[in-house]
Amino acid sequence: MNGVKTGKTIVNGQCLNGTEVNGKVAHDTKLYVSVNGSLYPAKAKSRRQRWEVKPSEMANNTLNPIRAIVDGMKLTPNQDKPMISLSIGDPTVFGNLPTDDAVLQAMKDAIDSQKFNGYAPSVGYLKSRQAVANFYSCPEAPLEAEDVILTSGCSQAIDLAISVLCNPGDNILVPCPGFSLYKTLAVSMGIQVKLYNLLPEKSWEINLQHMESLIDERTSCLIVTNPSNPCGSVFSKEHLLKILKVASRHCVPILADEIYNNMVFPGSHCPSIASLSSDVPILSCGGLAKRWLVPGWRMGWILIHDRNEIFGSEIRQGLVKLSQRILGACTIVQGALESILNNTPQSFYNNTICFLKCNSEICFNELSTVPGLCPIMPSGAMYLMVSTKTVGIDMDHFPDFKNDVDFTERLVTEQSVFCLPASAFEYPNFFRIVVTVPEEMMVEACGRIREFCQRHYRPSSRDSNDLDQ
Repeated sequence: MNGVKTGKTIVNGQCLNGTEVNGKVAHDTKLYVSVNGSLYPAKAKSRRQRWEVKPSEMANNTLNPIRAIVDGMKLTPNQDKPMISLSIGDPTVFGNLPTDDAVLQAMKDAIDSQKFNGYAPSVGYLKSRQAVANFYSCPEAPLEAEDVILTSGCSQAIDLAISVLCNPGDNILVPCPGFSLYKTLAVSMGIQVKLYNLLPEKSWEINLQHMESLIDERTSCLIVTNPSNPCGSVFSKEHLLKILKVASRHCVPILADEIYNNMVFPGSHCPSIASLSSDVPILSCGGLAKRWLVPGWRMGWILIHDRNEIFGSEIRQGLVKLSQRILGACTIVQGALESILNNTPQSFYNNTICFLKCNSEICFNELSTVPGLCPIMPSGAMYLMVSTKTVGIDMDHFPDFKNDVDFTERLVTEQSVFCLPASAFEYPNFFRIVVTVPEEMMVEACGRIREFCQRHYRPSSRDSNDLDQ
């Protein structure tokens, strides 16, 4: 064979495999043993001298910014005042926002049927996927069962969407301020996160010019959160169309986080971004957690809107393969899903929206007159961001504090009110308020925040001059 032949050298009863090239034998490191005249690869003899078990790079690279900040805070409430937590995006905490009886009955029926105790397909039961497709399908963005992947909560939907679209070394565009999980997931996978700015003075619309400037050849996905956590903003149809134009111009697919879909206050309208897209492919992530007030049930989904078959079979197959890592979402909730979607009365949704809007107005009106603070009225979701008119909490007016983390920490110490510092969303000198608490608790919390700010507020020299004039 052109001067190349294999050879075997026996050393101490073992055989080294070699390849002879032009009369010379080059041995590799693989050892062989002779058994009854036949040669078999020998097991490498390696033994660790001591225990050394280390976490993986993915584990080391996984960091939740909220936990990193909150766990480092010294949260010692004032013993004379009961604690009011306005920090957790869980509408069930205070028991004032129960889910509807029809939702509970659907779960009871699913359990009693005993049809949903086994494994389901990793992407979910076909009937359950069809129910989600029917619920969200519209003429502008039609859906079939094959376009739906059921997941363990919206968080897993986001995880799968990022995982299927991105490779290590790619980058994704993420809103700032924005939900911290995007960065947590991406960085753990070796994906770079590029933050595009939202504009508080424009009700948190995207700074489109800044967003577009971040796109390069390694940008694999644009994340759009609408309605927004942490801002409570709702993008108009016109703004969504402008976002789509940028994505289309640069051929970047969109990951739409729409977990707060339809949780929009009267006077605002929130079409799904997929219903407006003519060419941009979109993975829309949603779930039961917020609108149906059952975050612990861990039921989410990905809706595949494949404009012009750009995703094709590969992205779909990729999502199927990734879903097989944990063998799918809870089967009991899947069994109840069709009934939940079809039988929850509209009055339940309306009452939830009415409560959230009322609480938001209370918070906005109360804090609007607090020295040094300027709340930004939300249009949906469950949150309200607080800032000054331009740059956030003006620390010149609050010289007792170094930053928003210090500010919110002391608010707990003195007033037993916990708001989440917006540094957790990489947006310093703001803080986020969750508006799901009972109304009387919201009024009490705002009163305590007012008292706290009045105690620590210091007018600037410019303010003093204005008063003198």
